[in-house]
Amino acid sequence: MAAMTTSERTEPSTTAGEREMLEGWLEYHRETLELKCAELSDEQLRELSAPPSEISLLGLVRHMAEVERHWFRKILAGEDVEWLYSNEDRDGDWHIGEQDTYAEAHAAWQAEITRARELAAAHGLDDIGVGKHRAGKTFNLRWILTHMIEEYARHNGHADLLRERIDGAKGL
Repeated sequence: MAAMTTSERTEPSTTAGEREMLEGWLEYHRETLELKCAELSDEQLRELSAPPSEISLLGLVRHMAEVERHWFRKILAGEDVEWLYSNEDRDGDWHIGEQDTYAEAHAAWQAEITRARELAAAHGLDDIGVGKHRAGKTFNLRWILTHMIEEYARHNGHADLLRERIDGAKGL
């Protein structure tokens, strides 16, 4: 069994105020997903969890790029942007082909994270997003940050199992 490379993640402060705490946990979970993908080949990153599930580490990265884009750009800022992977195929983020690479997915994900940080920095926690969810609801930044932590935490659980299945690496 392989041991996962020791990594540096930014531990959230235990005494931070609300905003610093929320942003700290979101960064922690972003870093966790990146570490779960570290040192793997594109082939390994395309491996499915347990067919017929379509979850793979590469799919998780693509999915989280879409989620970052949706909540920060579309819902918070009201930007009219297309999906990265899911325009014709609603689950396109999960449908990985041989041509899909981690380098491309990682670059897209990091670009979305950068934009998300910029947009979040320009808003207060109580600020209501300009865009509306498909159900017609609006959301404040506090809700979006909390949801993003939940979204990453849930998918990082998937990433834990995928990584262990791929090379036996456990923990972080």
